[in-house]
Amino acid sequence: MAKHVNLLKLCVGAETVEDLLDWQASQRHRWPEGNPRHATRMWPKREAEILAGGSLYWVFKGSILARQPILGLESVEGSDGITRCALVLDPAVIRTVAAARRPFQGWRYLAPEDAPADLPQGRQREEPLPPDLAQALADIGLR
Repeated sequence: MAKHVNLLKLCVGAETVEDLLDWQASQRHRWPEGNPRHATRMWPKREAEILAGGSLYWVFKGSILARQPILGLESVEGSDGITRCALVLDPAVIRTVAAARRPFQGWRYLAPEDAPADLPQGRQREEPLPPDLAQALADIGLR
């Protein structure tokens, strides 16, 4: 059994990994140590497993394309006065093999055995498969 668990989240407002990189770079001045934060409404019940080596896997337009290691969880209060969980992320965005995912709200746990593999260093700028092709491959058990 795995010692860690990952989180899966739609990357709302970004269509590409480059969009995420650009947005995080523009916000870096707001975050202590320059580590990106992503606020989410619910605090994960499996906190210890996430902090044991989990990553946040990002879904762009129907496909997982990247991940960021999760360094910590912090309690933050939004401008609306509601307390949320901020995922403290490693600034390094690691591209992954494209893996199709249907839309969902919030975040989901992602077991390590279900997570797509990281792309080798030489393939980090590779274009993902079209979403319909990636979904068809996932439907037949191929990623």
